[in-house]
Amino acid sequence: MAFETLWAPWRLAYVQGHDTGVPEQPIEPQEWRAGADRDCFLCRAAASAAAHDRTLGVVERTATSIVVVNRFPYSNGHLLVAPLDHRATLAALSADELLDLQHGLTRWCRHIEDSMQAQGFNIGLNLGSVAGAGLPGHLHWHIVPRWHGDVNFMPTTAGVRVLPQALDALWEQLVGQRNEPRR
Repeated sequence: MAFETLWAPWRLAYVQGHDTGVPEQPIEPQEWRAGADRDCFLCRAAASAAAHDRTLGVVERTATSIVVVNRFPYSNGHLLVAPLDHRATLAALSADELLDLQHGLTRWCRHIEDSMQAQGFNIGLNLGSVAGAGLPGHLHWHIVPRWHGDVNFMPTTAGVRVLPQALDALWEQLVGQRNEPRR
């Protein structure tokens, strides 16, 4: 059996547990949103100026929500859709916030279909740490693109998955193509 070498050196810090998801020089927002958790990467992104969007992986902001590239993705194009405010439960969202978040899921699935030719999606929301939420205080939906024959969604060899694109290149692809007309 012949083996190919897959080279992804930018993943080493994550594999070794050194990448916390926060830039080396954390961006300090000028003004935090009311109720924000200063240790929450989503709160930090929500409160930061748009000039820091690339560094923080922010691909979209609305009046009530934020969409960010997942720094620890299950597959290429994995996004997080979250309310701007630090909310732990669905009941804590207003009807307008909930509707905006659902529209965001729809909009970004369509955009990923167009820009990355995704053929399907896993969309999930884990409420509370016992349900698997890695960030239980700030609810967020995961959009995980899928393709026929993909094998990288779940680890298949020695607990390792390989992603073919750097996160910064993904941000550029998603943000750069977002305003182009739909085919």
